Amino acid sequence: MAVKTARFRCATGLAMPHNVHDNILSAIGNTPIVKLNKLVGPNDATVYVKLEFMNPGGAIKDRMARHIVDKAEKDGRLKPGGTIIENTSGNTGFALAMIAAVRGYKSTFTMPDKMSSEKVNRLKAMGAQVVVTPTNVPAEDPRSYYETAKRLVRETPGAFYPNQYHTPDNIEAHYLSTGPELYSQLDGKFDYFVAGLGTGGTMSGAGKYFKEKNPAIQNVGVDPIGSIYAGYFKTGKVGESHVYKVEGIGEDMVCGAMDFKVVDQVRQVDDRQSFVMARRLAREEGIFAGGSSGSAVHVAVELAKEVGKGKTIVAVLTDSGNAYISKFFSDEWMKDLGYLEEKGPGSVKDILAGRTQKLVTTGKGEKIGAVIETMKKHGISQMPVVTADGSSIGMIHEYDLLNGLIGGNYKMTDAIDVLVSPLQGVVTPETSIPALRQVFANDNVAVVREGQKVTAIVTKIDLIEYLAKS
Repeated sequence: MAVKTARFRCATGLAMPHNVHDNILSAIGNTPIVKLNKLVGPNDATVYVKLEFMNPGGAIKDRMARHIVDKAEKDGRLKPGGTIIENTSGNTGFALAMIAAVRGYKSTFTMPDKMSSEKVNRLKAMGAQVVVTPTNVPAEDPRSYYETAKRLVRETPGAFYPNQYHTPDNIEAHYLSTGPELYSQLDGKFDYFVAGLGTGGTMSGAGKYFKEKNPAIQNVGVDPIGSIYAGYFKTGKVGESHVYKVEGIGEDMVCGAMDFKVVDQVRQVDDRQSFVMARRLAREEGIFAGGSSGSAVHVAVELAKEVGKGKTIVAVLTDSGNAYISKFFSDEWMKDLGYLEEKGPGSVKDILAGRTQKLVTTGKGEKIGAVIETMKKHGISQMPVVTADGSSIGMIHEYDLLNGLIGGNYKMTDAIDVLVSPLQGVVTPETSIPALRQVFANDNVAVVREGQKVTAIVTKIDLIEYLAKS
């Protein structure tokens, strides 16, 4: 499929010579779309990727940052000589720092300490101040990068807070820019749009545009295991978040810029899947992208196998691999975290080898009394809740059943749906033993999922027995 290019006008309204710009900010947008050739098979759906890391700031966040600043200047919230202060995982900060450099603002950014040193140093190189905060604290904690940014805004005269996580301007930026551009490039001829869920702006804005143009297009969100989005999408409840390594996607809160009404599916990926796919993108397709791009491509490739030849999928690659040289592009870093295949303590797949017991599940709409009888029969205290095709929804726990009955809110003949909790402790067959141990530090059991289906439950005693045999 031929990919279109577009001509743009500069701020004066005059046509500029092709690919010549007033300044770096007018170079934002018009990023290419590329077909994947080696990561998908001949019987799989066609997969395209939109190279948003080819924006001048190296990420899709350039679009949103420029749009938010333009509006703030227009309505007087950001005045000459002001200071832009924002909480960021790196890319929004860099885009805002780039804008601040061009337009003469000061800038200060708060970042969690799990972010790469490259991201911190890039911001400093643009003249920004960087405040590093703890990662593993709740969003409402005064030490979090959210609350630290808000405090700095209160303390700084002339400060402007873009508030990327909650402003509708984030959604509007992608509704006006990313969505129309991508749709035009592919002539609207695609069936699935795949994007990582972070602030939610890309999916909410572009996804809304696609639904208005063609309601049949399926918007598929990508969420890292440890984030709350997938569980919230399926159950309407905010589960507990856990630390994960992939940067730029996932959240421990529901952002105001995340509109789930335009989302058809949310699929989870783990850190290893994200990083391995990002490395494969570089080595097999020559595309040097970040970890969250690996997450999106992993889901796109998985989806391509499921829906098969004749369908078209497009995924957004949000940022470049340049910021992750010291992380997942380092063999040593990958080995230290058990993400590279090598002889070692094994994986979840090894623990499950030879297991014959069948996983016990229940379905959405099942009655409380029937679920209690099933738990009693099999001697279990929790069960995965699945759809008719086996896709996972969440988990039903005996203590939730107990609390519901004791509180008098529910009867034995009521459906379990309102008591279903988001899945916690999700792993894949490839999850390493060290990573599984970290899951057990937060959860009593690990839920093994392949694609969208739960296939097994692994307990601490399962791990102990495996290690004893080994």
